[in-house]
Amino acid sequence: MKSWCKTLVACGLSLSFLSACSSSDVDEAPVSPLPDIEASVFPEVSWSENVGSGVGDYYSRLRPAVRYGKVFAADRYGKINAFDEATGDEVWELDISEAFRDNAFAKNDGARLAGGITAARDKIFIGGETGFFAALNAETGEVVWHVKAGGELLSTPTVGEDVVVVNTGAGALEAYNIDDGTKLWTYESKLPTLTLRGTGSASYEAGGFFVGTADGKVVVVVKNNGQAAWEQPIYTPSGGNEFSRMADVDMQPLVSGENLYAVSYNGNLVSMELRTGRVVWTRKYSSLNNLATSGLYLFMVDDHSRVYAIDKRNGLEVWSNNELSNRDLTAPAVFGDYIVVGDFEGYLHFINRTDGRIVGRVEVDSSGLFSQPLVIDDKIYVQSRDGEVARITLP
Repeated sequence: MKSWCKTLVACGLSLSFLSACSSSDVDEAPVSPLPDIEASVFPEVSWSENVGSGVGDYYSRLRPAVRYGKVFAADRYGKINAFDEATGDEVWELDISEAFRDNAFAKNDGARLAGGITAARDKIFIGGETGFFAALNAETGEVVWHVKAGGELLSTPTVGEDVVVVNTGAGALEAYNIDDGTKLWTYESKLPTLTLRGTGSASYEAGGFFVGTADGKVVVVVKNNGQAAWEQPIYTPSGGNEFSRMADVDMQPLVSGENLYAVSYNGNLVSMELRTGRVVWTRKYSSLNNLATSGLYLFMVDDHSRVYAIDKRNGLEVWSNNELSNRDLTAPAVFGDYIVVGDFEGYLHFINRTDGRIVGRVEVDSSGLFSQPLVIDDKIYVQSRDGEVARITLP
């Protein structure tokens, strides 16, 4: 099995001192074999198309975006495509590395896209490891504006009304005017001595951007002025060395009703009040993945690829499933009566969200699925490491 674990980065270094986590560096827990199941649902790939060379072995949260009747997807090296949502036919294509070869990427090895895609306000927004951040016309693919952010962009941009924000690897949330790219403000958080390489996207609600930090906090930043309304630690780091003290919140805080839910690495899953940040309950879990929700349940994949359903009211575990342990599962997504997760061998698994049983699966691409499935109405969109973009449906 390939290890897609995240790179550790010492703050203050211009380059990460580790480029990847090798399976030979540590003793790996055994990977669960593909389990036998009694299938009751039979998903199908209704279409699939390729976008460039994918992301290879690199850490990436690139995944498709669907809006305006199109599916937008990109590869690490700068190829961006728009496909017809119904048929998968290509609508337009842009090689952003070629377009900016003589200026923005003159000193870099191509685009190295990793943060995106977000579709909003008739534009798509995308960024990369070089700090390149751009808005494209969703209809034509024409570049509307581009800027250089103050750090790596490893997560999806977030749009809040007339503002788009990116969470940089330097620990700063940067806000830009959605129409012309004018920088509006920067909110800086403190980075620990040692942190995981990666950032979570912000969530937007009621005039504030909710974002996790590398030192184990959730902060809400006011859209109009870039000031923090409140910040709340969800885990207090402890331990005798910097590795054991890492408590990054590298997921996108989940807003549901009057509460917000977040989980940290090596730390806690918490529920807090949206308005004040007051912690309602806390439970011991460790994860880097986004949460999903439906009804009274939260759904989570932890750092060993165990899947959980948790009662949002009190944090009590409803069910757990370890049949897919250590298969490098994606973050979960809710699809009707099911939870869907992808794995490192390219299977998309369907889990009954009531009792946690695996009730169906489909193989998409053997290169593996790495990012959270995207559910739009009665369709699922996924992207493989080799750049295969697929739409999955239930007959």
